[in-house]
Amino acid sequence: MNTHRARRSRAAIVCAAGVILSLTACGGGGGFEEESAAPQQSTGPSKLQILIGTSGDAETAAVKAAADGWAKKTGNTAEVVVASDLNQQLGQGFAGGTPPDIFYADAARIGDFAKAGNLFAYGDQVKDAGFLDSLVKTYTYEDKLQCAPKDFSTLALIINTDLWTKAGLTDADIPKDWAGLEAAAKKLTSGKVTGLVVSGEWARVGAFMKQAGGWVVNEDGTEVTADSAENLAGLTQAQKLLKSGSMKYAKEVDSGWGGEALGKGVAAMTIEGNWIRGALTKDFPNIKTKVVELPEGPGGKGTLVFSNCWGIAAKSKSQAAAVDLVKTLTATEQQMAFAKAFGVMPSTKEGSEQYAQEFPDNAAFAAGGEYGQGPVNAPGFDPVMAAFNTDLEQLKTKDPKAILEALQKNGASALGGK
Repeated sequence: MNTHRARRSRAAIVCAAGVILSLTACGGGGGFEEESAAPQQSTGPSKLQILIGTSGDAETAAVKAAADGWAKKTGNTAEVVVASDLNQQLGQGFAGGTPPDIFYADAARIGDFAKAGNLFAYGDQVKDAGFLDSLVKTYTYEDKLQCAPKDFSTLALIINTDLWTKAGLTDADIPKDWAGLEAAAKKLTSGKVTGLVVSGEWARVGAFMKQAGGWVVNEDGTEVTADSAENLAGLTQAQKLLKSGSMKYAKEVDSGWGGEALGKGVAAMTIEGNWIRGALTKDFPNIKTKVVELPEGPGGKGTLVFSNCWGIAAKSKSQAAAVDLVKTLTATEQQMAFAKAFGVMPSTKEGSEQYAQEFPDNAAFAAGGEYGQGPVNAPGFDPVMAAFNTDLEQLKTKDPKAILEALQKNGASALGGK
C-alpha cells in the first residue's frame, strides 16, 4: 500500500487508540534504544517475513510474485503478510521484540522508528541505486539514509476537461502561476460547480507554502521555520481563494475528498495525488480528466511528496538477505512492473523517467518528484501536524499568521524534545 493514498487527514491515524505514538515509546526507559548490540545473524538460507499494507489484490499479488521470484533465485524463503492494521501490527512487533524482517514504513514515521531503535539503517548499502534526491532527503534522519524508498506520489492539478471546455477555457488557460489559478478557478465557478476543491489539510494546502518558498522545517529538519514570510504568503493565497468562493474544502461540497468532488461534478479542478486515477476509474468511470503540474508560486515550483520505504527491522536476524531482497524490489525493472500492476511511480531517477514516457498522461505527477517536499520526519511531530490540520480547517476565517505562530510553537517544542 502507498500510505500516501490516504485521502483523509493523518490526524485520524495519529490519534487512533494511541497506537502510533506507542511506537516511539519503545525507545528509552528500558526500550530498544538501550540495546546497542546487533542481533545474532542467522546462517544458511533465510526465512523473511514481509509486512505490507495494500491497496488491493493487484498490489498484493505483485509483491508476492516479486518476493517469490527472489526466493527461488536465492534459495531463501519470503512470506508476504498483508496487515489488517499496519501501524498497530508494527507497534506490536516492535514492542514484543518480534517485528517483521521487512515492512512498509511511512515517511513521516522514520524519525520515530529510528529514535526508538527499531530500524536497521542500511541506506549506505543501496545509496548507489539512483533514488530521487527528494526521496533520499525524505528518508534521511540524523545524516543517515535509513531505508530504500519504495515508490512515491506527488500532488498535481487535476482538471475535469468537460467542465473546462464548457467554461470556454483552452490549453492556453492552464494555470502556470497563482494568478492563472485564480483566473481559472473563478471562471469555472458557476452554480453547483466550484472551480477548485481540495481537502482542508496540510497534505494539500501545504503545497501553497512550498510554492511560496517556505516549509515547516529547514532543509535538514533541525529547525522549525513555520512562521516565515514565505509560509504566510502561501497560506494567505489559499485563504484568498477560499474567501473568494472559487476554492472550497471538500466537506463544504458534501464530499470526502477532492477526487469525490471532481467525480460528482461539483468541482472543476482538484489538487490530488496519482492515486486519483484508480479511484476515478472505479467510482466515476465517465469523468474525463487532464493532469498538469501545480502552478508556480513566488518561490517557484512546489508540490508535496508522499512515500513509503522498505524498512528493515533492527531486530531482524536476516538483515543481509533482507537488504538483498530490497535491492531486487527497488531495481528499475521491478519498480516498472509494480507501476504497471498497481499504478505506483518508481523511486529511482531512471524509473521515474521511464514511467513518464510509458504513462504520459501521468507525466505531471512524475515531474513533481524532482522538486517535491516530503513530510516532516522528526520524531514526535505527528501531533504537531495534526494540530496544524485542525487550524487549517478554519483557514477561511482564521488569521494565517496566528496559525503559523501556533505551528512554530508546537513544532519547536517537539524538536526541542528530540
